[in-house]
Amino acid sequence: MKDEYDFSQSGKNPYVKKLKQQVTIRLEAEVIEYFKDLAAETGISYQSLINLYLQDCVKSQRKPSLEWVRET
Repeated sequence: MKDEYDFSQSGKNPYVKKLKQQVTIRLEAEVIEYFKDLAAETGISYQSLINLYLQDCVKSQRKPSLEWVRET
């Protein structure tokens, strides 16, 4: 190893925008169970499946249908 390295010609990290950010999110138990079952079928972690689904929503500009129902 060198004692010093010259980074004056180095560039920015091209993958910095693709880094994942850790967040805390509250999901219903049935949602987690659904993705865990899907993970067992596919061999992909349930967290990755949730991320893939949300990425698909972003790419297709899918928005949730929010219809509020009054309880009487």
